[in-house]
Amino acid sequence: MRFVPPKPVATSRIFVSPGIVAQRSPANQTNRSSSANPVHDMTNDMKIRARAILWGMLAIGILLACVFQLSGTSRSSSLLQTNLLAVLPPTERSPLAEDAVNRLANVAGNRAIFLVGHASGEAAAVTARSFADHLRQTNTFKQVISDIPSINPKQLTDLYLQHRFHLLSDADRIALAAGNADLETRLLRKLHAPFRFGLSLSPADDPFGFTDAWIASLPLQSLKLQPENGLLMTRAGDKVWVLVTAELSGSAYDSAVQGAVIHATAEAESALHQQFRDVDILRTGTVFYADAARTRAEHEVNLFGVVTIIGVLLMLYLVFRSVRPLALGLLSVGFGLGAAFTVTVFIYGELHLITLVFGASLIGEAIDYAIQYFAAHLGAGSTWTPLDGLRRITPALILALTTSMLGYVTMMFSPFPVLSQIALFALVGLSTACLSVFLLLPALLVRPNQRDPNEAVALPRRFLVWWKARIGRRTCYVMSGALLCLSVPGWLQLSSNDDVRLLIARPPALMAQEEKIRDLIGFSNSNQFFLIEGATPDEVLSREESLRERLSTLEDQGVITGAQSLSRFVPSLSRQQANHDVWERQVFFNSKKLRDLFSSVGMHDHLAAQQLAAFHQMKNKKLLLEDWLASPLATPYRHLWLGKTTHGYASIVLPQGVRDATALHAAAEKRVGVSLVDKAGSVSKLFEQYRKWGALWIGGALCIVFAVLCVRYHWQGAAVVIMPTLLGMAASLGLLGYFHTPVTLFNIMGLMLVLGIGVNYAIFLREGGTHAPASLAGVLLSAATTLLSFGLLAFSSMPALSNFGIMLLVGIGVGVLCTPMVLCFESEESR
Repeated sequence: MRFVPPKPVATSRIFVSPGIVAQRSPANQTNRSSSANPVHDMTNDMKIRARAILWGMLAIGILLACVFQLSGTSRSSSLLQTNLLAVLPPTERSPLAEDAVNRLANVAGNRAIFLVGHASGEAAAVTARSFADHLRQTNTFKQVISDIPSINPKQLTDLYLQHRFHLLSDADRIALAAGNADLETRLLRKLHAPFRFGLSLSPADDPFGFTDAWIASLPLQSLKLQPENGLLMTRAGDKVWVLVTAELSGSAYDSAVQGAVIHATAEAESALHQQFRDVDILRTGTVFYADAARTRAEHEVNLFGVVTIIGVLLMLYLVFRSVRPLALGLLSVGFGLGAAFTVTVFIYGELHLITLVFGASLIGEAIDYAIQYFAAHLGAGSTWTPLDGLRRITPALILALTTSMLGYVTMMFSPFPVLSQIALFALVGLSTACLSVFLLLPALLVRPNQRDPNEAVALPRRFLVWWKARIGRRTCYVMSGALLCLSVPGWLQLSSNDDVRLLIARPPALMAQEEKIRDLIGFSNSNQFFLIEGATPDEVLSREESLRERLSTLEDQGVITGAQSLSRFVPSLSRQQANHDVWERQVFFNSKKLRDLFSSVGMHDHLAAQQLAAFHQMKNKKLLLEDWLASPLATPYRHLWLGKTTHGYASIVLPQGVRDATALHAAAEKRVGVSLVDKAGSVSKLFEQYRKWGALWIGGALCIVFAVLCVRYHWQGAAVVIMPTLLGMAASLGLLGYFHTPVTLFNIMGLMLVLGIGVNYAIFLREGGTHAPASLAGVLLSAATTLLSFGLLAFSSMPALSNFGIMLLVGIGVGVLCTPMVLCFESEESR
């Protein structure tokens, strides 16, 4: 069956299009007769003026909205969002888990950490204090800490001393319960110790050393830092490093805070290097990563925007040889981007830096609609009238806008906030840029083009003549088959990697400093934690203790190096009661035996009586979590307590030095009230699920686009129009396989955009017909601007945008090269 193209809309022998080049036809004669009618001309002028006035009112509204929104940046938060966590969707099963993720992120994110190093310990102390003073003088930070407050051991011992008969270390509890504590040996060791080191109680208060052992078991020094001369120091190699911390005055994702911190840090480092020689400074903190991301984004926005604008303007001038299309094109794009910015900020309250970079690359696509109008103006020559030209391209514009919006609408349903934001930005930007063509351009492009249309489209005309003479249906089938055959080996090598961490580009210099700081201090950067929930605080502590037993086994196996938990400092009431019962059974069950034991080592009987009296006096004096949280000792660990929730109470257990996340999942399984929260792992699983669904999305979108095209071209014509885009999608996937680049969700989304954008060029060329060199010129120009703008995304430092760019560059590029195949079917039919 031969393909039958749709019937022409006009009475000409060919389909009237934006590419008609000064043909004598009934349509042209109608234009002349209508232009000679003063009433008709006046009506058209009024329509054009009314549309332009409407556009002006919309533009003023958008401008005022932009000014109003930008004026709000004086608030504490900026419109530009640099928080990478904002890219991620809520993935945990409960809002409490999401709240815990955010709380831990805030605890780590609101401070900057510095290590000041010198070969001499004394010099390191002096330089660290000097560096801290320089930071304070900038008045940038809420608090800068170098010297630590003097530690009063009595403060710690007094807290636990009054509850000592309810406290036992795990080892002592097991030994004492089994009758293997050897009380006499412990009593002698405590009594005859010539010196007491560390946090040690007197023999009168702790004759057996059980409370000493309890205090020693507390994870008070889990880091490599040691207090010396009022500072926290660590030694590595030939250097002594001193810790300096600074608390931010605002959010680490506030651009104003970032700028102030970077400036203050640079000033302090410069002053320190001038004052001291051979001093090293390491720094880390969320604020430095956020500033680096914002700086890169601003650089890419400026670079991509400038390169795109210059490239687009240059190509417009080379084709149209006039400044007017340049100005009108920028006006149309500016209107679209302004509207996109206004609507996006209104709905989301902010603009993510990824959206900002993507928006800079949207210029090339947004100007496509204006280019088609310019091409119609160029091809019409002296017969040009604004509204007639607009009518000719309206079907192509509406169809192209519809297919493009289908691609972005699919992104709107993505679970990732940043993808939804990008989709909204693009939908508003493209639709309003297209609206400018209908409202504004007819009023500003009234006069016919003075350039000879035959000369202007000479090169596309020669290409069409060459194509019609040498390329037929059979050749198109062979070319398509060859391209598919080349793509198949690439498809067979495709793999996937859904790890969300691969989509976050971190500056190597900052990463190197962070790794060195972690190694020097000894803290890990685990992204997983256990969420413990219970009806009461004590139930939470009991479930923590149950989990700790399993984690202790993992620690012995080397899976983790430790874990931070509140139950290490405050045992549950049931555990305290069990400890008290062990004390009673094994130590105080026989007062005479206790007195004899004291006498055997030379201690007075009254000391035994004092211990017995204290034991009975403290029978009901258990250590409560609320009392411990109110003490200064709880300050470094308060973030582990989430407090009252909608279902009870909750806390966090932080594993340290995790080497096998799978073992953590197993530790949390089948434990009531215990769940492992792994934000990165949850998002990665969500990536995987939506990537797998992506194939169905693309299939469904193909059906929708095909159905839309069938309305215009019937099913045979729709198949021809969509074929170049399918070849581009196939080639882009094959190329990923050849380069062993794993497929991610963002690649799938890129394919959706290839489908939505790539089919536009076949539509424009199909609407132009086989005798439309100006239409081909417009198609090539539109494709060039789109490839320039979106192709730049392939070089973005943000992996998510880079994945977009690669798919769009290859998919649209190959699709455009295959677009002239559409003409083969029409050319053979016309013969």
